[in-house]
Amino acid sequence: MRQTPRVRWGEFAIESLIRVIGFSTVGFVIIIFLFLLREGLPAFAQIDLDNLFGTRWYPTFDLFGTLPLILGSALITITAIVIALPLGVATAVFIREVAPNWAREILKPMIEVLAGIPSVVLGFFGMTLVAPIVRETFGAPTGLVAFTGALILAYMSLPTIISVAEDALDAVPKLYRDAGLAMGATQWQTIWRVVVPAARSGILTAVMLGMGRAIGETMAVMMVTGNAARMPLGLDALFRPVRTMTATIAAEMGEVAHGSVHYHALFAIGIILFVITFLINLAAASTMFRKRRRGGLR
Repeated sequence: MRQTPRVRWGEFAIESLIRVIGFSTVGFVIIIFLFLLREGLPAFAQIDLDNLFGTRWYPTFDLFGTLPLILGSALITITAIVIALPLGVATAVFIREVAPNWAREILKPMIEVLAGIPSVVLGFFGMTLVAPIVRETFGAPTGLVAFTGALILAYMSLPTIISVAEDALDAVPKLYRDAGLAMGATQWQTIWRVVVPAARSGILTAVMLGMGRAIGETMAVMMVTGNAARMPLGLDALFRPVRTMTATIAAEMGEVAHGSVHYHALFAIGIILFVITFLINLAAASTMFRKRRRGGLR
């Protein structure tokens, strides 16, 4: 059956629109990165590298050490993932392998709703409820410490980890489960020794995406971590105030003079954060690509 010219032109217009939208998305990312480079690269010329990657962030005294900010972000993000990973994987296993169908249909939308809670609301929740509990339980001088921020970020990362891990478990062929049960394994032995290892690459992708979600968070972290630009070293680093890269940019960008060294230093932090986030997302995408490629080869 021949298509009319009107139908062909309609399909051409829709395909062209989709193509333009796809290229524009990539273009926006490139434009943002170029803007960061334009505003942030002067910092690398105006500030000595020993100063820029030093241990003291005091812009008033021309000290722009970003190392406390980088380590603070890393400490909170890694702790959050350590907390969220077992909870997220266990929840995904329960939803996919254990829960009945009616419960699954309720739990999955509820988890998606959790991702839509504004970060400022979670930050206020952390300040008023979580911080006092941390202070009283661990004897910290203040509840606004790295551990409080890690708890909030773990909660914020859970929807991403659960959703992606559940999809990875769902992609495991039913044949694997039947084979495990046929060889005499119990349901839980089949889940933890067959299904979960088979979904390992997808779970790793979930962890990386959750890490990218956590490291880029701003408002909630700024409200609950104390915002002290100190080196998070020592056994008690989790129970001391820290400052992250995102919180520094959000707190100081509105007050800095345009074109000053401090201004360019904040954009240099943005470049570092962009590169770290890009590498995490690239690793997650690479893991997913290798998984799909192996699946296609089978």
